Amino acid sequence: MLEKIKETTKYIKNIVTDEPQVGIILGTGLGALVNEIDIRETIPYESIPNFPVSTVESHSGKLIFGTLGGKRVVVMQGRFHYYEGYDMQQIAFPVRVMKFLGIEKLFISNASGGLRSDQSISDLMILRDHISLLPDNPLRGKNHDELGPRFPDMSDAYDADLINMALEIARNNNIKVQTGVYAAVPGPNLETPAEYKYLSIIGADAVGMSTIPENLVARQMGIPCFAISVITDIGVEGKIKKVTVEEVIEAATKAEPKMTLLMKELISSI
Repeated sequence: MLEKIKETTKYIKNIVTDEPQVGIILGTGLGALVNEIDIRETIPYESIPNFPVSTVESHSGKLIFGTLGGKRVVVMQGRFHYYEGYDMQQIAFPVRVMKFLGIEKLFISNASGGLRSDQSISDLMILRDHISLLPDNPLRGKNHDELGPRFPDMSDAYDADLINMALEIARNNNIKVQTGVYAAVPGPNLETPAEYKYLSIIGADAVGMSTIPENLVARQMGIPCFAISVITDIGVEGKIKKVTVEEVIEAATKAEPKMTLLMKELISSI
């Protein structure tokens, strides 16, 4: 894996010479942030050695380099999921490459199902913690000291300073935002009413199918993380209804202006 990371990094550095300061992973229906970026280079995933290729229709599959909020950024427009058939090392591989490219912070977005009665569709929830219900871990296997410790501490999975800064930005811009615990499940099916209830009982405020593998690898490598969910459906008893992928994308798209403003202002502030 270490050889693949270095091979991929070398390939990208031959195309992009400026070191990115910030890495960004954009989730389902949240690709419009790239419209705010002064783009210098775009590399399709399929042309990058050792990179997985996104198989989800709503994920574009591009690595974008440019500036946002005065910072040099590398943006994953489209991510990878366990339900696509990839293993956890493949899912988190791009984060390792971004670290080798030079990023100092990682920003992650996702679409998720809300588990609280005070949530509404298209609300924003900043992650303050997570619960992994995924069947594997990207840190499993041979540990390379160059990538980080075998047993990384996860007491600060999501950076408190970044969370507080984001909350202040939201207040200043009259953006409704909550903080909460995100649970990740394998997918690709959405949850049954009983599963929604179970997730709520164990302490989750939202549920999705991503984010945690990337966060685990980032924290092992010493990268502070900020993550935000767009609530695209509600899994609360009495509010559960049938949901299509199109409705999920529509809800995420509706929230895009708020999330874009928040992310851009936050990146400008660091």
